Amino acid sequence: MGNDARKLYRYHVWANEKLIKHLKAIPDTIWTEQVQSVFPSIRETLLHIYSVDHVWLLTISNDTINIDEMIIEVGRLRTEAQAWDIEQLEAQFHTLAGRYTDFMEQQADLDEAKQISHPHYGTLDTSYSDLIQHVVNHGTYHRGNVTAMLRQLGQAGTSTDYILYLYELAHQ
Repeated sequence: MGNDARKLYRYHVWANEKLIKHLKAIPDTIWTEQVQSVFPSIRETLLHIYSVDHVWLLTISNDTINIDEMIIEVGRLRTEAQAWDIEQLEAQFHTLAGRYTDFMEQQADLDEAKQISHPHYGTLDTSYSDLIQHVVNHGTYHRGNVTAMLRQLGQAGTSTDYILYLYELAHQ
């Protein structure tokens, strides 16, 4: 599963990049326009994907961070991100992807057991692979939200389906 987790994460990076490239090609007011959806704007949805990706990397790569430190880090990140435009967010996603890749390359076995704790759900024995798959699934869910928001705003979406990623890989 370790190689599958790496491949899935590369898909996640590809899908985020494809979506951001699409957003950069439409009027820049669209990404901040208020909509009735899971998040109030496309921008807020992308910031959510980014901040959750960031938190999960902290979770899987750090055995000593606790929930209080995590809450402080998320608050700091959200404050900092308020000033980001789409190019800055794109750069942050790129940097974070590099950190994920570095982390995965340092692991001998992504199927290695990892114990995580959550203040509401308790303790979970899982693997790095499972947590990386969660990151990818979470991003996929919210990229779908963005597509719905784009349609609500009269814009076309862009497909980031996994199968398109596989076709692109096969034809490189």
